Parts: sequence; C-alpha cells; structure tokens
Amino acid sequence: MTTLTDANLEALLAVQALDTDLDRCRVRLASLPERGELAAIDLQLAALEQSRSAAAAERDAVADRQASFEHNLATVESRAAEIKKRLYGGTVSATRELQAMAAEVDSLTARASELESRALEAMDEREPLDARVDKIDGEKSSLLAARAAVGERLAAREAEVAAETDTLSTARAQAATQVPEDLAVAYNRLRQRLGGVGVARLVGSRCDGCHLSLAATEIDQLRRQPPGTLTFCEQCGRILVATHP
Repeated sequence: MTTLTDANLEALLAVQALDTDLDRCRVRLASLPERGELAAIDLQLAALEQSRSAAAAERDAVADRQASFEHNLATVESRAAEIKKRLYGGTVSATRELQAMAAEVDSLTARASELESRALEAMDEREPLDARVDKIDGEKSSLLAARAAVGERLAAREAEVAAETDTLSTARAQAATQVPEDLAVAYNRLRQRLGGVGVARLVGSRCDGCHLSLAATEIDQLRRQPPGTLTFCEQCGRILVATHP
C-alpha cells in the first residue's frame, strides 16, 4: 500500500460522502412519485382499452347485421321496383303473368318491410354501443392528457436529479485525485461488500459506519498511530479514520 497521509484519508472520506449522495440520487431517480403515477395511469389505460375492445366488437357485430339488413333491403327494393316497372309498363299483357308479378311485388314488399324493421332494430341496438365506445374514448383522451402532464413533470424531476448528479460526479472526480489508486481499490471493494459505505470516521468511541463502540484500549491505540496509518474497524471491517491528537 502506498504511504498515506491524513490528507489522503480525509479525501477518501470526502469521496465516500459524495458516493453516498450519488447513491441517494440514484434511489431518488428510481423512486420518483411520477413513475408510480404513470404506472397507475397505464393500468387504467390498459383496462379502458380492454373495455373498448369488447364494446367495439359488440358494436361492430351489430353494425354488420344492420349493414346486412340494409343491403338486403336495397336488393329487395330494387327487385320490387324492377317488377313494378314491368307490371305497369304495358309490356306484359298475359293475365297469369301479371298476377304472378303482382304476387311477387306483394311478397317483396312484405320482405322489405321486415328487413326495414330489422335494420331499425339493429340501429336502435347500436346507439348505446356507439355511446359506450365514445364515452370510453373520452375517458382515454383525458387519461392520455393526464399521462402527458405527468410525463412532463417526470422529465423535469429527472433533469433536476441529473443536474445534481453531474455536480456531485464532478466533485467526486476532483476529490478522488487525492486518493491513491490502491486505497481507492480497497475502498471500492469494501463499499461493494458493505452496503455502499467503505470508509467511516471514528466519532468519539464509535465507528460512524456500523455505529458500534470500540474498546477504550483499541481507541487509544488508534489515536496513537502515526498519521496516515490505514486501519480498519474491528466490528464491521470498514476503513476507519481517526483524528490524531
């Protein structure tokens, strides 16, 4: 290990403080409340989409029936008009043929009346389904607008955290220039293993990393060590920085 100075250890404590702040930024970024709001809105949108799909399928089935009735009605009316034209056009004179044509017109008229009634029934059945789909579309539009607003707030909060992270990262890089490489390696290894804290200050008789007290003899020994001595907490294993008299 490189010969250390108290300045190196103090720089390491500064790096630790900045790393802790950077960790907090990462936690804040991942747990911004707007993320939860977006997730809730997305669930509502998914439910609405499912409801709309079911309502639209039902409406479309009714619309298809209505269209079929209307198409058949048009065909029947066209056929009836064609027969009436022949019936009253004077081109047919045979009584039996005229009677057959008149009977067919009556049959087509009755069929047309039935088809018209069925088409009107389908239209009446379709109206509330159209209204339901329109209502869902309105709710969806409102949710999409709300989602856009939340997305804007989230982007603003993310930008704030990103700016803070950049400032902290710059400060950390500067502080890290005062930490020897082998000390930095040891610190990073401990930090990974010990929940993000690799170095702590001795505060009174307590390690500020694990918050446990050390024996009086151990504390006395730590304070009598030469400046820059690398020591570790007997309780948690973190690098321990003591203030020398």
